[in-house]
Amino acid sequence: MKSALALVAVLAVMALAAADDEKYTTKYDNIDLDEILANDSLMHQYELCLTEEDDSSCTPEGKELKKDIPDALENDCAKCNDKQKEATRKVIKFLINQKPETWHKLKEHYDKDGKYSEKYKKLEDELKE
Repeated sequence: MKSALALVAVLAVMALAAADDEKYTTKYDNIDLDEILANDSLMHQYELCLTEEDDSSCTPEGKELKKDIPDALENDCAKCNDKQKEATRKVIKFLINQKPETWHKLKEHYDKDGKYSEKYKKLEDELKE
């Protein structure tokens, strides 16, 4: 009986550890960001997807991104892999420098109280050209 309880305890700890190591899907890691960033129509669709309350204008990857943004902001992209972190920096840099209206719209939507703007001010300043 004691060994069964010990086994259950070990499995519970392993399950908790596995949950902590959860990462975002890598299914969209090879998406061509340059193509999206260069296409005003695609960028507009992503803007709509990310700022509207429903998902009707979202592609599958847009829905996934929309779902993950709040958690990534809150937890410093802890569930992101290196490729996702690099892609995030690339997109943020592009938005700050090339599409500031879109950048401000996204900030207003995801950061109504300015919590993340303060938290990530150094990164934003670093990415400004």
